Amino acid sequence: MAIRHIRKDGDPILRKKSRKIKNIDERIKELAEDMLDTMYQAEGVGLAAPQVGVLKRIIVLDVGEGPITIINPEPVYTEGKQEEIEGCLSVPGKAGIVVRPELIKVKGLDIEGKEILIKGEGFLARALSHEMDHLDGILFTDKVVKYVEV
Repeated sequence: MAIRHIRKDGDPILRKKSRKIKNIDERIKELAEDMLDTMYQAEGVGLAAPQVGVLKRIIVLDVGEGPITIINPEPVYTEGKQEEIEGCLSVPGKAGIVVRPELIKVKGLDIEGKEILIKGEGFLARALSHEMDHLDGILFTDKVVKYVEV
């Protein structure tokens, strides 16, 4: 396991669209482990592969209920809306209010390649939406309705 460098706003890789993962090999498993280690070390709750310089569709999260790794995540259902303050490990020193779904269902693959369906409400829905945005080159600052002091 290794701590990887977190890319910061202004790095062009953060604005690129990530590629689907076709084969879950040892390199992908190592990437997922490194991403979790990096996220925990930075005291974050989520991290997407582009944030560590890899244009692959993989996200990791832990909102306090244990680690979640999703490969090729796709939202299949959203409901409601919530407006809360967000920040980002790639945009240090900034926070703002962002509108996200209150509930989201995301399908993808786990680290073993099995299909999974994650249902997220509240904070988990926000984190899932935020991290999936990274896979399409979108930062939370693109969706801020109002900045707040950090």
